[in-house]
Amino acid sequence: MVNTYQIVGFHFRVLFTGLPESNGTDVSFQSVSGLDVQIEKEAMKEGGENRFEHQIPGRSKYTPLTLKRGILKPDDSGLIKWCQQAFQNMIIRPLTNVDVELLNEDHKPLMRWQLSHVWPVSWKVGEFNAERGEVLIETLELNYNYYAVTAP
Repeated sequence: MVNTYQIVGFHFRVLFTGLPESNGTDVSFQSVSGLDVQIEKEAMKEGGENRFEHQIPGRSKYTPLTLKRGILKPDDSGLIKWCQQAFQNMIIRPLTNVDVELLNEDHKPLMRWQLSHVWPVSWKVGEFNAERGEVLIETLELNYNYYAVTAP
C-alpha cells in the first residue's frame, strides 16, 4: 500500500543564486506567494461560423513573486543591497536563478521551484505604529520570466 500524505507549506527557504554580498540571512521569509502560472487564451473566429469563437492556447503568464519577512538592516542583507541598487541607483542586475524550496522535517527539499531571470519590482516597508509591539515587515515583489518545478 502506498503511503501518501498532504504536504504542509510552513517549512521552506528561498535561495538567491548570484546575489552579491549574501551572508546566509537571505533564505528565511515569513511568507512566499506568487508561484502562479496561467496560459492565456486567444480567440479565433472561423469564417461562416457565428455562434462561437474558438479558444486556442497562447503564452504562459507568471505573476510576480512576493516575499515577506521581518526587516533587516542593509548591512545584514545582500538582498536589501541588491534592491537598493535597483531602486536608488537604477542599476538593475537580474539574478539568473532564485529557488523556492519546500522542505521536509529533516530540512531536505521535497519540491523546488526554480525561477529564471529575477529582478525587483517593488519594495514595501510595513506600518510604523507605536501602539503595537509587532515586527516591522518588509515586502519584496520580484518579477521573473518563468519557473520550472524540479526534483531536489
